[in-house]
Amino acid sequence: MPQLVDVATAEPPFAIAQEDAAAFARARFGGAMPHIERLMPLFANTGIRSRNICKPPSWYETDHGLGEKNEAYIEAATTLCAEAARTLLARRGLKPTDIDRVFFVNTTGLATPSIDARLINVLGLKRDVRRTPIWGLGCAGGVAGLATAARDLVGHPRERALVFAAEMCSLTFLADDFSKSNLVATALFADGAACALVSGDDTDDAGFPILGTRSMLFPDSLDIMGWSVVARGLQVVFDQRIPAIIRDYAASELTTLLEMRGLTLGDVTEFLYHPGGPKVLQAYADAYGISTDRFQWSKDVFRDYGNMSSVTVMYVLSRYIATHPPSPSASARQAPPASGLRRDAPTADKYGVVSALGPGFSSEAFLLGL
Repeated sequence: MPQLVDVATAEPPFAIAQEDAAAFARARFGGAMPHIERLMPLFANTGIRSRNICKPPSWYETDHGLGEKNEAYIEAATTLCAEAARTLLARRGLKPTDIDRVFFVNTTGLATPSIDARLINVLGLKRDVRRTPIWGLGCAGGVAGLATAARDLVGHPRERALVFAAEMCSLTFLADDFSKSNLVATALFADGAACALVSGDDTDDAGFPILGTRSMLFPDSLDIMGWSVVARGLQVVFDQRIPAIIRDYAASELTTLLEMRGLTLGDVTEFLYHPGGPKVLQAYADAYGISTDRFQWSKDVFRDYGNMSSVTVMYVLSRYIATHPPSPSASARQAPPASGLRRDAPTADKYGVVSALGPGFSSEAFLLGL
């Protein structure tokens, strides 16, 4: 069964305290939003302390066209992903030529050739490496990318895949958009990149087995979350119904995922979720009937890095793996077959659920043996 072996992260060079982000928003939005002071507590209420952005803070004080923003995305994504990959390969004692497949996940920038092609050149990966760019899944993209790599490797157990995610959400800021959604985005969004190693079970890499995956597109929800492509760039879309949808659907989605293994909520040791924000995590807790303390890994990453869209869940996984390194025995136990998986799929003593919501409105999730 494919294993999630490791995740390495790379932070953009400019850290910004939440207090400074609030001051920027007050100066930028104040003249067009007379009631802005009623909304300013949202910056403190997020619980975010600091975030990283790919350009100096002064860069965002003036407007920039889509082309300039996109060039900034390409430069930052390529540089940071290469940094994360080099860290990961060195840590695992692997050479670039040991990688057989590359997946690149993003929503906040466009590139043709896609960033994965650039990374193959920069990192010196094999010329016949198979590559899969995945665009447009927003916050759900990191989970979807890892799940897609795992499903791909089921049929290629001797191969290894790198899964990259790079989002420069700060570049989507529109200086002339004085909507509440843009203010909320200014309070939440940040930049980051990560690289994960997913290995087939015949590689003998020690990792956490990915025991099952699930995708769900909710009906009549295309306008819930995302970015609208406008002449000036990407305009953020948020809907107040997001927590309500989580409360309505999250429990049944989790139950369906767990039932693939004959498990229940009580079998879940870790909830390694994309932290969309305090209201999102509270909605999950309400839906599951558990405390928000069960999402501590997610809360800590959100506090230190904000919402980096698809990348954020990779940071959550990176922190977990750093303190709970997988052992070779984790992939040795056997279990009955499950839908879409090989018959020798392993079981585990403990289980983690990795999940995220994204545009569509959609849910992506997978089950880890811990």
